[in-house]
Amino acid sequence: MNFIKRLLIIKVAVVFLLLISTTTTSGQDQHSILFFGDSITAGYGLDEEQAYPALIQEKIDSLGLEVRVINAGLSGETTAGGVRRVEWILQQEIDIFFLGLGGNDGLRGIDPANTKSNLQQIIEKVKQKDENIEIILAGMEAPPNLGDDYTTRFRNVFSELADENNLIFMPFLLDDVAGERELNQPDGIHPTAEGQQIIADHIWEIIKPLLVDVP
Repeated sequence: MNFIKRLLIIKVAVVFLLLISTTTTSGQDQHSILFFGDSITAGYGLDEEQAYPALIQEKIDSLGLEVRVINAGLSGETTAGGVRRVEWILQQEIDIFFLGLGGNDGLRGIDPANTKSNLQQIIEKVKQKDENIEIILAGMEAPPNLGDDYTTRFRNVFSELADENNLIFMPFLLDDVAGERELNQPDGIHPTAEGQQIIADHIWEIIKPLLVDVP
């Protein structure tokens, strides 16, 4: 087993232990938002507090709300990996489930039909956990070098899933960030701290109304 694989296994184990620990020590009445995604969610290349889930937590705390944010982002995660991981992640109480997977599928040119099937399975598992969990689906875009047909089919996966499952829909997770050199790290894929702040601001517009009734 190479070094990178060992690091990923350790990271998943640590995240899981933290989730279980938080669930055990928190009051049952505390509300929670889980961000389920890949390296964008994990805050690749940045400190943990610079990733958008942590920035959302700051906004929540500023309002004095008893809501905890769980960052379940895993670098390199595909939708297929998400299907295998989600039941493990769902071993806790969740009020809002933010689904931000798909970017790595697009980068790898995975058949959009497979991406859609995987995301549907994740959505169904969340609903099976608790039909009252509010699911927010974030759309993703495929790189243009894969051709117009592929990018269109890939883009449509997310809007179709949102319509078919009656989900809250964020059309593009990286809106106003993707393609902006100054908002992305040298790899051109992962947002800088400023880019993460823009993502957090967009997500906050969606999530804040859902917190109106939170004591």
